[in-house]
Amino acid sequence: MGARISGTGTGAAMGEDLSRLDVATLRRYFADRSVSPVDHVRAVLERLDECEPWLSSFITIDRDNAVAAAREAERRITELGTAAFRDAPLLGMAVSVKDLIPTKGLRTTRGSAKFADWVPDYDPPVVQRLRRAGAVLLGKTNTSESGWSGSTCNRLVPPTRNPWNRALGAGGSSGGAAASVAMGIGVAGVGTDGAGSVRIPAAFCGVVGFKPSFGRIPYVPTSPENLSHIGTLTRTVDDAAAVFDVLAGPDARDPYSLPRNPADAVQGLAERSGSQRLRVGWVLSFGSPATDPEIARLARDAVDSLAAAGHVVEPVEVPFEDPYPSLEVILATAEAAAHDGDDEAIDPGLLEVIELGRTISGTELAGAVRCRAQLADSLRELMCRYDVLATATVPIGPFPAGLAQPESPIPKGRLPWLSWTPATYPFNLSGYPAISVPAGFNVAGLPVGLQLSGGWREDLTVLRAAKAVQDLRPWQASYDALLSGGETGDPS
Repeated sequence: MGARISGTGTGAAMGEDLSRLDVATLRRYFADRSVSPVDHVRAVLERLDECEPWLSSFITIDRDNAVAAAREAERRITELGTAAFRDAPLLGMAVSVKDLIPTKGLRTTRGSAKFADWVPDYDPPVVQRLRRAGAVLLGKTNTSESGWSGSTCNRLVPPTRNPWNRALGAGGSSGGAAASVAMGIGVAGVGTDGAGSVRIPAAFCGVVGFKPSFGRIPYVPTSPENLSHIGTLTRTVDDAAAVFDVLAGPDARDPYSLPRNPADAVQGLAERSGSQRLRVGWVLSFGSPATDPEIARLARDAVDSLAAAGHVVEPVEVPFEDPYPSLEVILATAEAAAHDGDDEAIDPGLLEVIELGRTISGTELAGAVRCRAQLADSLRELMCRYDVLATATVPIGPFPAGLAQPESPIPKGRLPWLSWTPATYPFNLSGYPAISVPAGFNVAGLPVGLQLSGGWREDLTVLRAAKAVQDLRPWQASYDALLSGGETGDPS
């Protein structure tokens, strides 16, 4: 599976799989001409063709434009050499964009029959910045309708399946991005995260899912509930930092967008990784459901590796009650406000959320917003004592493909649709940064995610902690089984 290097360039190793190279390696190989962007993109498209019949990670594939963009990248590198990467750090590298994000001239369905033929006439900032950075857009990845659930299924295409076990789902709602990246289909997928939609599928698919601070990457059109973040799915923390550097920064179209970090993330990782002890708060549970014991053990093992390397790890209990009822109120009212009344065209599960939103009073919504502010204040005080909080990303394993939620959801509010992922949504409500990195594999061969969350706007600290885990417990070799046709792997 997948094209491999067969040339005689000075940098590339013979036999390397072109679909699994990282950003830094691709840039080096492109520069010394041992690999061309066209070779890379064709290898990725070949991988996609092999996997997509069962994986269902894309809704729309932009094959011809991707190859044309790769040829243009090759021309720029031939003409300018390494200077071509100065303003285009992702030049010639294949990426994907979740199908909730508009793309000029390229169909954007939002996973909905209502938008099945919509072709936007504009690019939001995130897509503009990818194009400006020279990235090659492969197409639009699968999502639940409007991203409403923590799964990736809709009525347009089959559900995205888990790369490690095809009977199971990939999580969601950015499951198409996570599954495709795990399979070597692009260096990165850009997703959205309103309650865990980047980190859940990252944990289920064994990749890195980074949700920066709210507003760090502009979200256009703006999200009415102020919970949704743009995030990234990659195979390494280094690639997450590289894509984050491209996407971060203010834009006037998003009034909540933030200035860039004082230093680039890639530069910050290079300068600070391993040079400073981290203060890590280990959180066994964020509430119900209780974390599966095997998942808790694997996440704790990853944290223990930090302690063994000299970082400070302490057990901690979260100083707030489960904020799920507030999340439910805020999300349901936003969905109801956005809905145009064509109930028959809507996924039944999403319609249930919309109908709930129609019953919620302004007083109840104001109370939920107040609880949200109190949660952020509690986290602010807690993060004065720690650099990051660590916990299992999701307390359960992947569930069957095609389901919008686990078969036995945990009732907390009036609807249980996101109640099973209590460690992810607090960091949407607070806007604090969080990342999921692979922690290991359970006895069934399924990946388990470790979530690291940081303080207010401490994006670089979160990336630095994730990089420390990656350096101590590298997981890249685990992709060998997937990319050679298997369905299981174990990085240990």
